[in-house]
Amino acid sequence: MPQSRVPAGSDGGISRRAIRRGYADTSRGQVHYAEVIPEAPASLVPVVLLHQTPRSWDEYREVLPLLGRGRRAIAMDTIGFGASAPIADHGIETYASVVAEFIQALSLPKVALVGHHTGGLIAIETAARAPGLIAALVLSSTPHYDADGRARAAARPPVDQVTEHPDGSHLAELWRKRQGFYPAGRPDLLTRLVRDALMLGPAAEAGHEACKRYRLEDRAGLIQCPVLCLGASADPFAFPDLEPLAARFPQARVTVIEGGMVPLMEQRPHEVARVISEFLP
Repeated sequence: MPQSRVPAGSDGGISRRAIRRGYADTSRGQVHYAEVIPEAPASLVPVVLLHQTPRSWDEYREVLPLLGRGRRAIAMDTIGFGASAPIADHGIETYASVVAEFIQALSLPKVALVGHHTGGLIAIETAARAPGLIAALVLSSTPHYDADGRARAAARPPVDQVTEHPDGSHLAELWRKRQGFYPAGRPDLLTRLVRDALMLGPAAEAGHEACKRYRLEDRAGLIQCPVLCLGASADPFAFPDLEPLAARFPQARVTVIEGGMVPLMEQRPHEVARVISEFLP
């Protein structure tokens, strides 16, 4: 399978083009989203961006205006996360069913999906159950869960689950648990994750648990659209899964961003946006 690597580099300033916010009605409640619409009419397929756990649309705050230069770009809060309606029955299948409803609620005949970490599994499931809606998939740092992967994941301790303490020490605990996976000197990025996790309370771990149950091997073969597997070389959770994941999609293109970490979208937005734009129809 073809593979390319993007060297480490510094991102320049981010254009703060107008980001519009809105809500779409679905059978599971309202879905919150942010979008950028190009100033000139765009013939390119719109792109819908799906965040990792326990984030929100804010994970794409920098990428959104970059992709929105030439196409409609929409970052949604997964149902149960961010400002979207809460749910009790977390699961990749539930998340994906709402993504399909969301696309239809916005009257979009076809979109490309970009998913990061948990968002990648949601993208796969959405394309498997609603292939007519999906023109292409970008699977960024997406975990590869087969029987062995699920067993390994089940043995790992919770990532974002902390117990509230009156002295606020749980805030520092959550920070420490994630700090090693974030770039040094960028506390602003980790602050954004902690904020999103605290909004969820006990549900902060629900997305991770949903991933651990997902049967990727039963769904990958249903994908009919072009696939790009995007890897971040310094992401210890997902980078080892890049090649096994890509092998599920025989015609997949593989691109590696050198030095990219867990918060790839915020850490390296210009490189991410360029790679996505070059791949999407």
